[in-house]
Amino acid sequence: MILKQKNKISERLERLVKSSICPAEDVMEYASELRGLINEITDENTLKKQTRLFKALADKTRLKILMLLDIREMCICEIMVALDLTQPTTSHHLNILEVAGLVKNRREGKWVFYSLKNKHVMKFIKEFVKKIS
Repeated sequence: MILKQKNKISERLERLVKSSICPAEDVMEYASELRGLINEITDENTLKKQTRLFKALADKTRLKILMLLDIREMCICEIMVALDLTQPTTSHHLNILEVAGLVKNRREGKWVFYSLKNKHVMKFIKEFVKKIS
């Protein structure tokens, strides 16, 4: 199956090169250049961080948590009540936000309080969404 897909891709690339639309002359050389290009412009560690960030932002509940924390620091129990979530669900979402580098926590006795790691994150998100809408 994978070989069949690769053959189709190779056929398409070959047709593109033969069409004179593409500046390349040799299909295999051009395919190699394309593969090298992605390696030049990407870094695995950066991609992992970006993936975690976008995963964190791709959920309505996590966005609501960020909006709450944009108002002020909150205890996990306050977030639970505000969003009508269970403790495990709230902790799960907060962990994803923490791993993405969006929120931080501090302990005060047995209480855990969360806040935005960067005070400007919600302003950035709102402005970005406006620009692409």
